[in-house]
Amino acid sequence: MKKLPAIKKAVIFGSGGLRIGQAGEFDYSGSQAIKALKEEGIYTVLINPNIATVQTDGDMADRVYFQPLNVATVTKILKREKPDIVLLSFGGQTALNLGLELYDKGIFKRLDIKVLGTPVQTIKITEDRALFKSATEEIGTKTARSMAT
Repeated sequence: MKKLPAIKKAVIFGSGGLRIGQAGEFDYSGSQAIKALKEEGIYTVLINPNIATVQTDGDMADRVYFQPLNVATVTKILKREKPDIVLLSFGGQTALNLGLELYDKGIFKRLDIKVLGTPVQTIKITEDRALFKSATEEIGTKTARSMAT
C-alpha cells in the first residue's frame, strides 16, 4: 500500500451563496470536514463568500476567506496559501463547478495541489447526464428511462 504524503494544509470551498432551502447540508458537511481535518492536525483554510454559515464560525477553520468563489479570486488565495490538498465536495454545486474549472485550467497541477476525496473524473461523470447514464448502464444499474439533451 502506497503511503500518502504528510498533509499540512487543506483548503475547503464553502457552500457559497445561500438561498432559502439551499446549501444547509453542505454547510453541515463542510463543517464536519473542517473538524475532521483539524482533529488530524491539518491546518484548514475555508473560502466561502457566505458569512451566515456554521463553517465561517470563528472556532471552525484556521483561516477563513470571505471571497467570491471564482477562478481568479480562488487562484490568488491558493497561490498565497500553498495548500497540499483541496476538498471539492463539501460546498455544493458552486464548489464542484469551480473545482472542475480550476482542474481543467491546470491550476491544481501547476500549484501542486492534490484533490482529496471524490476524484475529479468521478465528479465529471456525475455532473454530465449522458456520462452518468452511460456509467450506470455499464455497471448494470437500473434507472428510469431518460434522455440527455
